[in-house]
Amino acid sequence: MTKLFTRIKNTITADLHEVLDQKEKQNPIALLNQYLRQCEQETEKVRKLLERQYTLKDEFTREYHQAAELAEKRKYQAEIASKAGETELYQFAAAEHQQYADRAQRLSASLEQVKGQLSDLERKYEEMKHKLKDMNLRRMELMGRENVTRANVRINQVLDSNTYSDKSYSKFKDIENYLDRLEHQVNSSFYRNTIDARIAQLEKEAKLDESKSI
Repeated sequence: MTKLFTRIKNTITADLHEVLDQKEKQNPIALLNQYLRQCEQETEKVRKLLERQYTLKDEFTREYHQAAELAEKRKYQAEIASKAGETELYQFAAAEHQQYADRAQRLSASLEQVKGQLSDLERKYEEMKHKLKDMNLRRMELMGRENVTRANVRINQVLDSNTYSDKSYSKFKDIENYLDRLEHQVNSSFYRNTIDARIAQLEKEAKLDESKSI
């Protein structure tokens, strides 16, 4: 178990810069995401080990209390048998008392050891969770920096005409020309409709004047 935690600790506390330098041709954010997933898996393994240790502590506690209670019970029974002069019964109860007392003592030592291991596991698990949280925050910071960098590159490409390729510049000119043509068509259609309506009104007024003069 000690080797396992040593390996996990080494994995989580590894230098991210060194990992990225070795994989510099790859997407650093994607690589960081993969690295964090591995750390999350290792952290989950520790969580399961911690649960098993809690279960083990509960089992040792239950066995210890049971052995201690039986030791006290046999001790009391041995005293009763001794006072009653029941030698054989006394010997049996005394032997049972000693066995349960020895077992309770051994279980008590094991329980203290398990509690100490559990405390150590809890501390390491909390340390791993904090480390994982810090790395997630660092990933968010790196993603923010990457987004800003990419956005600035695109902004500079748009604002700096010297960075346009002929193809990109041609596309912008095509769009501008299309908008100019569209605006001209709209205006022409508006003027035509206006002229047609005005001429029709004049013709109507002229016919009305003719009818009045007759």
